[in-house]
Amino acid sequence: MRIAARRNPAAQRTEMVRRQIRGRGISDPRVLGAMLSVPRHRFVPKGLERAAYADRALPIGRGATISQPYVVARMTSELRLERDGQRVLEVGTGSGYQAAVLAECGCEVFSVERVEELFQSTGRLLSELGYSDRVRLLHGDGSRGWPEHAPFDRILVTAAAAAVPEILFQQAGDEAVVVAPVGGPSGQVIRVFRRSDGDWKSRDVEGVRFVPLICDPTG
Repeated sequence: MRIAARRNPAAQRTEMVRRQIRGRGISDPRVLGAMLSVPRHRFVPKGLERAAYADRALPIGRGATISQPYVVARMTSELRLERDGQRVLEVGTGSGYQAAVLAECGCEVFSVERVEELFQSTGRLLSELGYSDRVRLLHGDGSRGWPEHAPFDRILVTAAAAAVPEILFQQAGDEAVVVAPVGGPSGQVIRVFRRSDGDWKSRDVEGVRFVPLICDPTG
């Protein structure tokens, strides 16, 4: 019975949330529900499905990764999502897993991916899984954001830079929250920025390791 439960994706998700997410103090019901709902095993490359619910990041090709489940949950919870329909800009679509989690949290997601191969394959997968009405994708330089759809209620960056590009803050709405990994190869932290009365305040959450955010130098 225990072996069968480990092989059943729904049972694996339940165990993942119990041990890795709720067990580490995340209690936001939106986030917990989303992590239980999204079939993470569909977002990893073939051959890695058995590791989809493990407590670690996994490679997805082209130098990109699908983040550790706990990190996805923690960054999502730090967005402090308050209601359905909040507009979220995601910088770096990657596998599409984070975008699907945001959609399950009730968000309208605008996600930008610079690698065309990932943009194409992830777009097909999100459509197949029924997320195309809640997730819009753009092939381009995510460090520039998506100004045509600004302002955003929340912004989530899924690659690390020494500083969050200023243009992203310019696309944030009033009372917005920006969550991003900040730092370099020697160390990174999840940094949370919150706008209140026109001013930005920030705090560091915990150490992480992300792939670097690639910015177009001509931008």
